[in-house]
Amino acid sequence: MIADFEQDNYAPWTAAGEAFGPGPAHGSLPGQMHVDGFRGKGLANSFVKGDDSTGSLTSPEIRIERKFIAFLIGGGKSDKLGLQLIVDGKIVRRATVPNDNPGGSESLALESWDVIEFAGKMATLRIVDEAKGSWGHINVDHITQTDTKPKGFVTDAERQLTATARYIHFPIKNGGAKRIVTLLVDGQQVVRNDIELADAAPDWWAPLDVSTWRGKTLTLRVDKLHEDSDAPKSIEQSDTLKDAENLYRESLRGQFHFSPQRGWNNDPNGCVFYNGEYHLFFQHNPYGWSWGNMHWGHAVSRDLVHWEELGDKLLPDDLGPMFSGSAVVDWKNTSGLGVDSKPPLVLFYTAAGDPTVQCMAYSTDGRTFTKYSGNPIVQQITGGNRDPKVIWHEPSQQWVMTLYVEWHQRHTIHFFTSKNLREWKLASISNGDAPGSGFLFECPDFFELPVDGDAARKKWVLLAANSSYAVGSFDGNHFLPDATRLPGHRGKGFYAAQSFSDVPDGRRILIGWWQTETRGMPFNQSMTIPLELKLVQTDDGPRITFSPVQELEVLRTRTHRPAVKSLKPGDKTPLDTINAELLEIRLEFEPGNADQLVFNIRGIAAAYDVAKQELNVAGHLAPAPLLNGKQNLIIYCDRTGLEVFASDGLCYTPMPQNMNPENNRLSIEARGGDIKVNSLEVHELRSAWRGR
Repeated sequence: MIADFEQDNYAPWTAAGEAFGPGPAHGSLPGQMHVDGFRGKGLANSFVKGDDSTGSLTSPEIRIERKFIAFLIGGGKSDKLGLQLIVDGKIVRRATVPNDNPGGSESLALESWDVIEFAGKMATLRIVDEAKGSWGHINVDHITQTDTKPKGFVTDAERQLTATARYIHFPIKNGGAKRIVTLLVDGQQVVRNDIELADAAPDWWAPLDVSTWRGKTLTLRVDKLHEDSDAPKSIEQSDTLKDAENLYRESLRGQFHFSPQRGWNNDPNGCVFYNGEYHLFFQHNPYGWSWGNMHWGHAVSRDLVHWEELGDKLLPDDLGPMFSGSAVVDWKNTSGLGVDSKPPLVLFYTAAGDPTVQCMAYSTDGRTFTKYSGNPIVQQITGGNRDPKVIWHEPSQQWVMTLYVEWHQRHTIHFFTSKNLREWKLASISNGDAPGSGFLFECPDFFELPVDGDAARKKWVLLAANSSYAVGSFDGNHFLPDATRLPGHRGKGFYAAQSFSDVPDGRRILIGWWQTETRGMPFNQSMTIPLELKLVQTDDGPRITFSPVQELEVLRTRTHRPAVKSLKPGDKTPLDTINAELLEIRLEFEPGNADQLVFNIRGIAAAYDVAKQELNVAGHLAPAPLLNGKQNLIIYCDRTGLEVFASDGLCYTPMPQNMNPENNRLSIEARGGDIKVNSLEVHELRSAWRGR
C-alpha cells in the first residue's frame, strides 16, 4: 500500500493550494455529483470549494519494489489534472480520466502503470489540479504496488448476435461510468449512445427495440470496458420487457401522470392530435436514469388519461442528439409528404450537434417516422438555437415557426415563415418585450386564445419554458406584445410545457415536464396532468388560467360529499374516514372572519391565508386572489406530489414531492374564525395505468 487516504489528514503527503482541503474527503463534496468506486471511507478529492480551486498532493519518496503501480482515479479530463509518477525529477508516468462534457460520471476506475524499468529507484507521486471550470477536479484513491498486473480496460470490445427477438436488454448501473455503445446492423452504424453499463449486477435493464432488424447481424461495440466486466455477456434478447412484473406499480410511479417505462424523460415534444389519438413525444434517455442520449420517446392516448408507450421514434444521428420540438398535421399536404390522400404528421426538432440545426421527420400512420432527406431545414443561427414550435396561421395562409435563439447575449424568439414546411425565411425577431433584455428562454409555445370565450376577441400568447408569457397581437410576421413577463405556474418543478395542436374541439391543452425525482426506480421524471388553458379578462388585462382537463373524471371511483356547511375553529374534520392514496379534492368556500383554511393531504399542508390572499403549499407561497369573495380550490394528489388550482385557475401550483406511502390521512380545518363551505367533494381515484 502506498496510500489509502483513510486518515483524518494527508500526512505524510504534502498538500499545496486549497483544492484538496485539510484532509481526505468521505465521498462527495458540497455541490458535487455522487462519487463512488473508491475504497474504504476516504479519498483524495480536489472539489473542495468547487471546480475552480487548485492545488496538489505530493507523496514522500518511495522505493519502486514491484512491477506495477495500481490506483483508482476519477474526475475530469485535462492536461492540468492528473496523477503523476516522478523519477529522477522527471514525470515518467501520468494518468487522467475522460470526463470533459456535462453529465459524465464521478465513479473512480482502476488504472495501473507498468513500472518494471524503474525497479529499485526512488520516486514520488503527485496528484495535480491546476484546472478551472467544468470538470476541473480529480479524485484518487487506493494507490498500491503489485507484481500482479491489475485487470485493465479493453477498447472497442464487441459482441455479435443475430436479432431474433423484439428487444435486446442492456444492464444499467445508475451513476456508473458512461461507455459509448455503438450499434451496427450488418456492419453499418445505426446509433451511438452513452450508457452507464453495469459491470456486475445491474440496477435495472434498458431495452432497445431491434424488431426492425430481425434476422440481421447486430454488432454491439463498447469504446472502453473493464477486462472483467460482465456487461457484454449479460446483454440478452427477449420479446418482452425484462423485470416488467411490477411495471406501472412501482412505489414511486405516478399513477395518473405519464412517465416512461424505463429511463429519463424531460420536455414534452410534438404534442398533437392525429388519427384519433393524442400523440405525446418527449425527451427521453432510454439508457440512463439521468439526462443524456436525447431521443424522442412516443406515447399515444385516446382520452389524455390512459397512455400507451410506443418506443423511441427519433434516434441520435450524425447531426446530433434529438432535442426538443413540435408537431403539426399538414392537412393540405403543403409539404408534399402525404401519401394516398393521407395528411402527414410532421415533426420538427433540433439536431444538437455541431452545428446545431433544425430538422423534420414525417409519418402517414402515426407509428413509423422518416427523417426528411433534405435536413436540415433551418441552418444554425447561433449555437444556442433550438426548440422549433410550428403552427399554421390561417389569415396569412402560411406556416410559422417560433425558434429560441440566444442572439447578441439576449434571449430571443425568431419567427420564420414557410408555405411548404421545407423552406423557411426569417420574418422577425422578438424578445417578448418592447424594449427589454428578453425573458423568453427556450422551448417557446405560440397560440391564440379567445378572451372570456369570445371568438371575436382573441389574443396571441407567447409562452416560455418557465411558463412566463406575453400577450399580444400577431399579423403572420410580427408579434406585438401588450403585456410581458406575466407569471404562469406558481409552483415548483414545472418546465418546458407544450400545447397540443389540432385538437378537434378547439381546446388549448397543455402538458408540462414535472420534475419528479424517483431515486431507486428504473425511470425518472414525469409529466403533469393535461391542463386546459383559457384567457380571462382581469383588472390587469387578459391572463391565462389553468384547469385540469375534464377527461380526468374517468378516474373517479368513489365520491365523498361531506354534509358540511361551515367550518369552525376546533371542529372535528369531516374527512377523517377517507383513506385513499390517489385523490381529487374540490372545495368552494367563503372565508368569512377566518384567518386561514388548512388542508392536510397525506402529510403535506396546503393552507390559504385570507388576509394575504395567498396559497401556501408545503411552504411554497403563491398569490391566489378571492373572486367575488369566494375561493375555489382543486387539488390532485398522486404518489409523486400535488397539483393545486386556486382562484378559478389563475393560480396553478404544481408541487412535486414523493408522498409517504404510509400516510393517507386527509383533514381540513378553519383557523381564527368561521368559514362558509359552499361545496366540498373528495374523489378517490384509480390508477390510469390499469386498463390502458
